[in-house]
Amino acid sequence: MQNQFVVVLVTAPSKSIAEQIAQALLTQHLIACANLMAPVQSYYTWQGETKADEEVLMLLKTRADLFTDKLVPAIQALHPYEVPEIIALPILMGTQNYLDWIEEVTSEQ
Repeated sequence: MQNQFVVVLVTAPSKSIAEQIAQALLTQHLIACANLMAPVQSYYTWQGETKADEEVLMLLKTRADLFTDKLVPAIQALHPYEVPEIIALPILMGTQNYLDWIEEVTSEQ
């Protein structure tokens, strides 16, 4: 049962944009929880140039089966970046009551 849940990492350019994305995903029952961590310093290469930006890192908890067809398109529709970071990591272990809560909240679609 535990392999069916993921933590999704998404970076956003500001706290207000991260909050808007998190609220929309919660309203659509696509995530059970969003943690916003800021600031994070991101270093990356974009269009041949090395960049450094301050961003907000979102940690989203959800079901794996929502990722490809529902969560990713919803984030892309809300996100201002041309290529937003949307990466899912499996939850290998967790307390059963927490995982049951993720299942319950994200099943209310």
